[in-house]
Amino acid sequence: MNITVYHGGTDIVSCPIVSLGRKNLDFGVGFYTTKLQSQAESWAQRGSRFWSKPAIVNVYSFDIDDCIVSYRYLNFEEYNEEWLDFIVANRQGKNLAANYDIIEGGIANDRVIDSIEAYIAGLMPKDLCLERLSEHRPNNQICFLNQEACDKYLHFVKYYNL
Repeated sequence: MNITVYHGGTDIVSCPIVSLGRKNLDFGVGFYTTKLQSQAESWAQRGSRFWSKPAIVNVYSFDIDDCIVSYRYLNFEEYNEEWLDFIVANRQGKNLAANYDIIEGGIANDRVIDSIEAYIAGLMPKDLCLERLSEHRPNNQICFLNQEACDKYLHFVKYYNL
């Protein structure tokens, strides 16, 4: 089954390169997409303001069914202890993401980052952090960590300016 995914930024990305991402992000160094068009548009607008460049949303077709049976795929369906431990480890440079080719799940974004940072700093116990996370429905991000999987299953469709 093909699904539509989006990447928001300030560049047209017809051939994503997974190794160009920043270190210590939620799911490691990779190419990040989302199923949520509005979220990609928000990312593009944020990048546009920061870099003073046009906001661009790239649109892709992702053959998810074939990909997840052929490659190491991890999916976090909710903000939970497993997700929290994984995010914290990656943000601390432990790179648990290296064990996977594609990771999907919620984003440690503005709605939840204060709780996560308080937990990392030892200012909030884990159970309280998890309680606060449970109040939020996760957004969506799909991170491609394996170039071969990205090349084979993620296909550029078009881009548009905001």
